[in-house]
Amino acid sequence: MSVKKLFDLSGKNAVITGGSRGLGLQIAEALGEMGANVLLVARKNDELIKANEHLTQMNIQAHTIAADLQKEEEIKGVVKHALERFACIDILVNNAGATWGAPAEDYPHEAWHKLMNLNINAMFFMSQEVAKKSMIERRSGKIINIASIAGLRGNNPMMQTIGYNTSKGAAVNHTRALAAEWGKFNINVNAICPGFFPSKMTDGLLSTMKDTVISKTPLARLGDEEDLKGAAVFLASEASKHITGQYIAVDGGSSIC
Repeated sequence: MSVKKLFDLSGKNAVITGGSRGLGLQIAEALGEMGANVLLVARKNDELIKANEHLTQMNIQAHTIAADLQKEEEIKGVVKHALERFACIDILVNNAGATWGAPAEDYPHEAWHKLMNLNINAMFFMSQEVAKKSMIERRSGKIINIASIAGLRGNNPMMQTIGYNTSKGAAVNHTRALAAEWGKFNINVNAICPGFFPSKMTDGLLSTMKDTVISKTPLARLGDEEDLKGAAVFLASEASKHITGQYIAVDGGSSIC
């Protein structure tokens, strides 16, 4: 098989959670450009409409569904909708997530539960539902979990994001454990750990710490609108068929310092 063919996603069906903006939309652009059919999942329908219009301008046809992935019944509804559209699901990108900043000693219980429900519970239950309804029977599938370099280490004490770091650390080891179990089904489970990218989620932090973050990054810059695309296509394609249970840090080198 040629290298170009290894990366080709023509005819593949991808579900991308948190796909209406930010990193999720960047991944949707990448997979769609490589030929995949994409279904974007997000909580706000107005953001999904804007994302769909954006992808249409790039000649990428996308489908959308609004859902709150903190609710198990809505996860089941998303997968049912996807299978009605596509007949099978080849690629699942678990990107939906949230953050919350507060000192650990005062961290609100509702914030903790929200982050665990969306950042890790939804990741598992989406993967479980997609695997049971499509990937296991077909003995084929690619699952990409969007974790974070925050799950690889502690943080600057000023950041005070104990819930986010904990959930993303869980996402990294969840990826390893799931890959070990589902390798027998020929399902590849890998993770991407982004560093700092400008986004709605990071705006508040970067408004006060941008210079500090850049100074501690070997490549001396933040992630941009292209930087996640290559890793996503690689892990979604046959080019990574012998890779599972791994993570790729896309962070300009900040996690090695």
